[in-house]
Amino acid sequence: MSKVGLFSVKVVVSNAEGASDPEGETIYRDLVSKSGFTQVKGIRSGKFLRISVEAPDAKTARELVAKMCDDLRIYNPAAHSLTVEV
Repeated sequence: MSKVGLFSVKVVVSNAEGASDPEGETIYRDLVSKSGFTQVKGIRSGKFLRISVEAPDAKTARELVAKMCDDLRIYNPAAHSLTVEV
């Protein structure tokens, strides 16, 4: 019988390069730049998910979560990019 471990998988869904990001633009324009943080030159927003997964190894946990995100359309591949790491 193979052992199964519990893995914490991090998923970041971000707007694809070149896609508009109204939330990031608003944060930058209305909060950051008006507060004197002149070193900040732009903000891109996104979503962060932390998912606990039982799997035999980290590679399998990562593949399972990536498949889940694709199959369940947790993100739109035409407008977003996805990063999955264990």
